[in-house]
Amino acid sequence: MKQLSKSPHMGFTLAELLISLAILGVIATFTIPKIISSQQLVQKNSIMKETAAMIAAAYQQAQVNGLVSSSTQLHDLTPYFNYVSVDTSSTIDDHVGYGSLSCTGGVPCYRLHNGALLMDRAGFSGTASTNVMVMHLDMEGTYSGSTTGNEKSVQLILFYNGRIASRGQVQTGFTSSLGSWAVDSNADPPWVSW
Repeated sequence: MKQLSKSPHMGFTLAELLISLAILGVIATFTIPKIISSQQLVQKNSIMKETAAMIAAAYQQAQVNGLVSSSTQLHDLTPYFNYVSVDTSSTIDDHVGYGSLSCTGGVPCYRLHNGALLMDRAGFSGTASTNVMVMHLDMEGTYSGSTTGNEKSVQLILFYNGRIASRGQVQTGFTSSLGSWAVDSNADPPWVSW
């Protein structure tokens, strides 16, 4: 058998290794924040869908128990909710294009087990299919100080017939105890997808 002799060119030099590490560092600098941001947006969307399912189930249970009427509001559904506490002191984000909302003054927010705050904005004012209950869901449960962006809350709209959507998904006009609301296709934060 022929023995191989060691060649001085068989390994990597320190300079080559350092250059490779520098290139990997630059790639990581640009990709890791995007991956983390993408995961956060997916998590927000999951929290929204989970909360919407909880609201729909609570509404259905309230209907079964005969507790739904034209004056039903979010607090009437809370016996069927999974929430941690009632918050009467926080300030949260309003939906896209608006500033803040206060959980004080008789309009409490409900701290959910996932950390989000759910605020009652308006109850049904009738029993037609266009009558809605309006809620705000702030994923962080804090005020960001911005009128746009991923930190904004999403307005959840529960129709009297049990359908639930976000305000940006509503295709027709609707009415709540706050009056008639215009369709606003830009009302959802960028991370909302159904």
